[in-house]
Amino acid sequence: MTLLTLPTTPYNDQRPGTSGLRKKVTVFQQKHYLENFVQALFDVLPAAQGLTLVLGGDGRYYNRVAVQTILRMAAAKGYARVLVGQGGILSTPAVSAVIRAAQASGGIVLSASHNPGGPDGDFGIKYNIGNGGPAPEKVTEAVFARSQQLAEIHTSDSADIALDQLGDYRVDGMQVTVIDPVAIYAELMRSLFDFEAIRALFAGGFRLRFDAMHAVGGPYAKALLEGELGAPAGTVVNAVPLEDFGGLHPDPNPVNAEDLIAHLFADDAPDMGAASDGDADRNMVVGRRFVISPSDSLAVLAAHAKLVPGYRQGLAGVARSMPTSTAVDRVAKSLGIPCFETPTGWKFFGNLLDAGKVTLCGEESYGTGSDHVREKDGLWAVLFWLNLVAASGKSVETLVRELWTAHGRCVYSRHDFEAIPTDKADALMLRLRAALPKLPGTTVAGCAIALADDFAYTDPVDGSVSQKQGIRVILTDGSRVVFRLSGTGTEGATLRVYLERHEPDATRHDREAQTALQPLIALAEALAQIRASTGMERPSVTT
Repeated sequence: MTLLTLPTTPYNDQRPGTSGLRKKVTVFQQKHYLENFVQALFDVLPAAQGLTLVLGGDGRYYNRVAVQTILRMAAAKGYARVLVGQGGILSTPAVSAVIRAAQASGGIVLSASHNPGGPDGDFGIKYNIGNGGPAPEKVTEAVFARSQQLAEIHTSDSADIALDQLGDYRVDGMQVTVIDPVAIYAELMRSLFDFEAIRALFAGGFRLRFDAMHAVGGPYAKALLEGELGAPAGTVVNAVPLEDFGGLHPDPNPVNAEDLIAHLFADDAPDMGAASDGDADRNMVVGRRFVISPSDSLAVLAAHAKLVPGYRQGLAGVARSMPTSTAVDRVAKSLGIPCFETPTGWKFFGNLLDAGKVTLCGEESYGTGSDHVREKDGLWAVLFWLNLVAASGKSVETLVRELWTAHGRCVYSRHDFEAIPTDKADALMLRLRAALPKLPGTTVAGCAIALADDFAYTDPVDGSVSQKQGIRVILTDGSRVVFRLSGTGTEGATLRVYLERHEPDATRHDREAQTALQPLIALAEALAQIRASTGMERPSVTT
């Protein structure tokens, strides 16, 4: 085995987005494309002698190839040890848990999260730092800058290791340990939740349908829900991870998880439904004939956290991304704890969690988590809900309706306009930004505007400032419309329009969301001229 130095030339498109570098598989298959990004990362990181790296991904197409490539490059970097999930598999929250448990220097996550997989699908890579969370912007920007200067990559000519067999291997002078991908994560879940109460819930006939969407969450859900908590065989469906996710779009929302929704609205519906995404960090929870918004889910968990063993001491605070509804703000106020509003992206929660300022956090894009790791965590959220149902004796729907009764309903929706040509999307946002100073105090489409700005965030821990994090238009009654370009797609740009209206009147809580939000939908169109700017008559996805 020999360490090699190979010549390369830079690619100009390797700036990481909200969750790392995501591109089509065919882009990553270009000569040295993956290697260039990994080398840029390794060049930015400090010397690796004596350090441990964690490595794994969601099992999508190209995952196994990438794992072997990175192992050879990690040996050339000088790492003492790499912990890699069996088969190259580790969910994103499990990577965070393993980093923290092993006191590793960081980890590489191979995933494009909720994006489609397969040879014609998407692939992604990101780096998590020693706290288990995504690398901050100062690191990702340094990686991009280095990627523009690369002239060589460093690797090894060692053979592939046997990823499917647990045990220790050598790649040049580096030890590689293939680990059980579930074990460390499962132990962490046992420390947080009342497994005995959840076992009793299932023993009493409670029925759950968990759709793993042929993604990485399947082995974790099978091991815990069916293997340890006693849920009947077949509770977890689509449990085997497949390189193309079985043709499914592994994004747990009512549109893409339509089979789960159909089961929960059937005459013989189970008591609760749940789904996780490609890398198992997102979740959707559904009651019997009752869909729950991610924003409401976060608020319910915060309101009842003391029912769960791991959170009985109470919450230090909560945090939400700016586009997420204000439901959790209202719960936090009633609990007398702080609520932080951050930009979208889990890395912004990391400082708050490390500083002990918050315990729970969440995003409207079906991501919820806590201080147990530094990532959102899909199965954790499902276990939290199961623990609440078991401890309270109340249904999923009842818990949400009690939230609405206590705090009013935050009627909420997100409209995604996907694959817009980037130049058109950028032009739309520029026009909106230019109009902001003149909007406060005006009435547009019958809506009285109180505030219009481009959200900026000053981190309360380190003082760093993040600009242009989404355009907010806030009405005099507190209703909001938010415009933001997403950083998680791989083709063109995705314009996301977030709509929120608070409804305190309980007699109107069952009003259909799109109907209740119609004035805000009209306002969004009047302000952004989406149809004229994009040629799209309606959103690609409405959630």
